[in-house]
Amino acid sequence: MGLITFTSDFGEEDHYVAAVKATMLTIYPGLHIVDVSHQINPFDIAHGAFVLRSVYRDFPAGTIHLVAVDTSYDPGQRYIIIKLEDHYLIGPDNGILSLISDKEPTSVFVIDVKADHAGSFPGRDVLGRAAAMLAKGADLNEIGQPTVEYKRLLGRQLRATKKQIAGNVIRVDHYGNLITNIGQEIFRVLHQGRPFLVKFGKETSGRIHGFYTSVEPGECFIIFNSLGLMEIGINKGNASELLGLGYDSSVLINFEENP
Repeated sequence: MGLITFTSDFGEEDHYVAAVKATMLTIYPGLHIVDVSHQINPFDIAHGAFVLRSVYRDFPAGTIHLVAVDTSYDPGQRYIIIKLEDHYLIGPDNGILSLISDKEPTSVFVIDVKADHAGSFPGRDVLGRAAAMLAKGADLNEIGQPTVEYKRLLGRQLRATKKQIAGNVIRVDHYGNLITNIGQEIFRVLHQGRPFLVKFGKETSGRIHGFYTSVEPGECFIIFNSLGLMEIGINKGNASELLGLGYDSSVLINFEENP
């Protein structure tokens, strides 16, 4: 049974999601479709990439991931399929697929766009069709042409020395929690039992908590979440609003020297 995950910025109020699914199911009635999210902020490829990057490895090898974010029709736009870590990613060549993993893809194909499919709804007519064809068993060479060129974007890069980790907020989640690009492993390697101070906005803290509820309601917590990333929040509150921080805000960890 073919498995496709579907991520988009289409929202839930209109017919767009259903139209893409209808096209895919017409091509392959036995298809199984899992919705990841259709509430990606409009045209926000950083948001879309973060959401899929956080979950795609949880699906079985061979899963096809349809990523329809910022797919507004443009005659010069290309649409691509990337094979990555035994998964297939299908989306516009706008850089979003390059942000989903730090690893290089095994192969990249540019989807052949037929004249009668080059209309104003490429999420359905190009990406949806290609995903369903691939799930049904079509070879990549039947769907597109191999290439080595595709748009690459560079995500926010962590900077680290023995004295400091300098990171950024890469996502404000539904609860207003601030998810950073500071990983638990790099913190562990540099920490080595030394006192430290986390600085975010006007606030500082020298403690990592175990759970969201390790602090009283209204108090600030710092944890390493299920993704292994440092997350800053307020128990039962919206940290982004209350701390005045958002996407790309700076987060610093300063380590004291060993005596």
